[in-house]
Amino acid sequence: MIAVDASVLIPWLDLQDLPETRRLSELAQSGDGVLAAVTITEMLSDPKGTDSLDAALVAFPVLPIGDGYWERAGVLRAQVRKAGSKAALGDTLVAQACIDNNVALLTRDCDFGAFARLGGLKLA
Repeated sequence: MIAVDASVLIPWLDLQDLPETRRLSELAQSGDGVLAAVTITEMLSDPKGTDSLDAALVAFPVLPIGDGYWERAGVLRAQVRKAGSKAALGDTLVAQACIDNNVALLTRDCDFGAFARLGGLKLA
């Protein structure tokens, strides 16, 4: 299983031909792609929207959120910020969901590198 970040999902829905969107197409076909719950919120909150968004959201299962998730996410965010790196709340929540479920993240957002270095996030 590989989780997909909005930074890959958006260009995939826009039919952009990028290495990451080609990988996402493979994940969609194999059934190995998943989404963090916050990624769904990010996608649905985009005022531009997209006609293919509903189909994409149905195509990918959502990672479960376990007990203590919110606390672990807060500690992770503090750790990344203390190290002087950027730690947007949405990115933190995606990273923690991936860490908790032991899945790698497919992303085009270099800010996730700090979560990999400091929190054990696996990048695809």
